[in-house]
Amino acid sequence: MRILGLDVGDRTVGVAVSDPLGIIATGVTTIERVGIRKDTGKVIDYIREYDCSKVVMGLPLNLDDSDSVQTEKVREFRRMLENKLKSSGPLSKVTIEWQDERYSTAEAEEVLIEANMSREDRKKIIDRQAAIVILQRYLDRMPAEEKI
Repeated sequence: MRILGLDVGDRTVGVAVSDPLGIIATGVTTIERVGIRKDTGKVIDYIREYDCSKVVMGLPLNLDDSDSVQTEKVREFRRMLENKLKSSGPLSKVTIEWQDERYSTAEAEEVLIEANMSREDRKKIIDRQAAIVILQRYLDRMPAEEKI
């Protein structure tokens, strides 16, 4: 069972995928946003390519647990993705879950700085790295029996 992780932003969508055992998250790509229909279509392509049974999306909340401006945009992205999955036959069983994404970008930035990556290079992959952080948090809290 593989799981796809997403960090949905205004300009890009970071994509990560778990290993088949659900232990480690690995970065896949960063999708440049062009429109919600095409963007969700690209996500579906990755769900097919990696044979994912679940998608974990970062939910951008404020520190007090209230919705941020970005929260509704991400919820809209999820609704579009769910609708496309439901109408795509074999992928209709793919589920989508939320993962709190607070501090994920800061954590991703810290990892890239520790790797001595230049600021310019960090900008290119920060969203993919944030998707890794989001998915890894989810995998770390998953009960072991669900990973099999």
